[in-house]
Amino acid sequence: MRTMKGVRVSRRDFVDAAVTATVATIVPRSVLGGPKFVPPSEKIHIGYVGCGTQGLRQLMSALKHPGVRIVAVCDPNRKSDDYPEWGRGELVGKIRAFLDDPDWGAGARGGLCGREVGLEVVSRYYAKEANRASDSNPACRAYSDFRQMLADEKDLDAVYIMTPDHLHGVVAARALKAGKHAITHKPISNVWAEVRFLRDLAKETGLATQLFCAAGQADSSTIAEWIAAGAIGTVREVHNWSTRPFWPQGMTEYPSEVVPVPDGLEWDLWLGPAAERPYHPAYTHAVFRGWYDFGTGALGDMGHYSFYQIFKILKLGCPVSVEATREQFWKIENFTWKKQINRVSYPRASIIHWEFPAEGNRPAITLHWYDGGLRPPLLEELEVDGREMPAEGMLFVGDEGKILAGFTGTQPRLIPEKKMKEFQPPPQTLPRPKEEFEQFVLACRGEAKPDANFESVYPMAETILLGTIAVRVEKKLKWDSTKGEFLNSSEANALRTRENRKGWEL
Repeated sequence: MRTMKGVRVSRRDFVDAAVTATVATIVPRSVLGGPKFVPPSEKIHIGYVGCGTQGLRQLMSALKHPGVRIVAVCDPNRKSDDYPEWGRGELVGKIRAFLDDPDWGAGARGGLCGREVGLEVVSRYYAKEANRASDSNPACRAYSDFRQMLADEKDLDAVYIMTPDHLHGVVAARALKAGKHAITHKPISNVWAEVRFLRDLAKETGLATQLFCAAGQADSSTIAEWIAAGAIGTVREVHNWSTRPFWPQGMTEYPSEVVPVPDGLEWDLWLGPAAERPYHPAYTHAVFRGWYDFGTGALGDMGHYSFYQIFKILKLGCPVSVEATREQFWKIENFTWKKQINRVSYPRASIIHWEFPAEGNRPAITLHWYDGGLRPPLLEELEVDGREMPAEGMLFVGDEGKILAGFTGTQPRLIPEKKMKEFQPPPQTLPRPKEEFEQFVLACRGEAKPDANFESVYPMAETILLGTIAVRVEKKLKWDSTKGEFLNSSEANALRTRENRKGWEL
């Protein structure tokens, strides 16, 4: 809070009043930041929504940025130690190191998460910072409902969204409508209609938006320079494959066991816009990703990281078709083999193909995705080198050669090795991006839009969600992005939207 002429005003009121005062005194926009933005002299006040495993990992990173202040954390779960970690003690160990407390989380069965944990991490980190006593910024508060947080936190500038996928869209929409900048972990939403709505809302409000999707990676610029220099000729297809999912998928029915809601979890808030159902642990924490209702499967979890690079390198727009194949599951029922029809979860493994039309000097391009351990056949060039096909990767196929890289386009190389040794890389001509969160901080100050804002990443986000629909429909789907509809499937069209529960509308 600031005091101006003896009247207590909020920080945002102070900024708005200062903007109005430019009638008498001209203050450069770069100094003040503008009515929607935070001036350089102020820290960006952030409400952090989602204190699960990935939420806490990124919370610790955000806390280190000198330009921001986490003033609120939110999660429908108060506190529990039943979150799966990447490895035994992985998350607990990271928090111990971050807080310089070797005993933190002692006895935890798994990841120790929830809003009370988030609040503790924020409060203890700020408490150990130098000169905290002289800092007039408010203390951090904890909420179970992000809507209450938006209503109570009058000085909030931005909302950082780290919830399960099904909540991303409504949290981002409510934040933007409240005049807050919004940054979200991938995806923008697990529902196509919400992604398009948010693209338009971001444009309408002019607020800063950012999708976390490895947009700070530099190797993509390198690949684009190589392709522009003619290293592999004209590119006509791209292959991208992942070892995910690492979580349960392929379930053919919802859980039927009656399980009590754990103490401290507000189940209705966790469900958010999704259809009402009884609580079950098979839905929550990291396992939400496998369900149509709550996640986006392996493609949505990992594809944003890699597709962002592909779209950036090739300047792709929206596709005109999508087609998928998926694993099948059979079991014996009454001494007879019976195919199990899956209408509730993403498959254990799938292959998806998209077709992109020619544009300008670029020919039509086909993009291929593989998950669940599936991958393209061993490349002839790798056979020449005596190499195996990598477990994950990205492959650009041109008329005159191939570029093979890591899953997100890191460490690119021409294959076979002989061709890479003979290659003379062109000079760097493309800019290398800033770190992702730094891009968002600058955007909140009105300095520059993030590379992966809701408008610019829309074609990629749409492409991925079309893929999540295609795995549910036994048909090659024709897509018209302008109309926002499939031209040959009412079944697929019905999957573009979701009827949000009352009180959870965008």
